Amino acid sequence: MFQETLEFTTRGRGSSDITREIQDLVARSGVSTGLCHVFVQHTSASLVLCENADPDVRADLEGWLARQVPDDDPRYRHDMEGPDDMPAHIRAILTNMDLTLPVTSGRCALGTWQGVFLYEHRRQGHRRRVVVTVA
Repeated sequence: MFQETLEFTTRGRGSSDITREIQDLVARSGVSTGLCHVFVQHTSASLVLCENADPDVRADLEGWLARQVPDDDPRYRHDMEGPDDMPAHIRAILTNMDLTLPVTSGRCALGTWQGVFLYEHRRQGHRRRVVVTVA
């Protein structure tokens, strides 16, 4: 069993490719065949397994989420940290707080066009912790 916490600074709402950092950690773990569990320790950020070749896919995802979960909706009661607070929580719930990936030959067995992305749902950038466990 191997576990490490990675830290990332986001630039605000949007996705950051963290595939390389995850793959590097899996390689350091020494696990050849097993599972890699990735968990973000926040309620306003998430993880997505997504197309990694065309950034329009993630832009379209952001556009869809913006239409479904708009900022400043007067129906939201929770706004302790601003008008993007509750929408960020909803967006994180609708996406994933964790991912479980197969490990094969010492690497995450991702498909050709798949990447792991940290998805910031707040307008401002934040420091985010991601716990990676490989077994």
